Amino acid sequence: MTIDDEVATMRRIPMLAKIEPKPLRMLAAVCRRVVFAPGQVVFEQGDEGDAAYVILSGSAAIIARSENGDSIIATTGPDTLVGELAVICDVARSATVRAETTLVTLRIERDHFMELLRQSPEASAAVMRHIGLRLIERTDELAAARRGDSRN
Repeated sequence: MTIDDEVATMRRIPMLAKIEPKPLRMLAAVCRRVVFAPGQVVFEQGDEGDAAYVILSGSAAIIARSENGDSIIATTGPDTLVGELAVICDVARSATVRAETTLVTLRIERDHFMELLRQSPEASAAVMRHIGLRLIERTDELAAARRGDSRN
């Protein structure tokens, strides 16, 4: 896969879609490709948010740990970004991500991701929108759970 392919993949991710190609090319140039075997953990809930990962191929489970045990709360695959909120907000990971199949990723180090946000107003605006939409989704999910309604 070339840098142009990696940029094309990043542009399919809603949070990165509106960023100009040049900043994405610079980001892709400093990313490192990491492959995870099925069952291998990408990162654990509670870990430091040191990097985000663009999933190029394969699938991963998003797992939340609670006093009742671990639960798969979602699965994700190509053209997605995982771990970005811990990187952006400088907080511990809120979930574990585990490879379900062979998972090929681009690892974006926190410093590189934050530099992209500093240099690109489009990137910063897209990230704010992404975080806002996530907050709305989680608020709706909590409200539905309190009502005992799982239609959401």
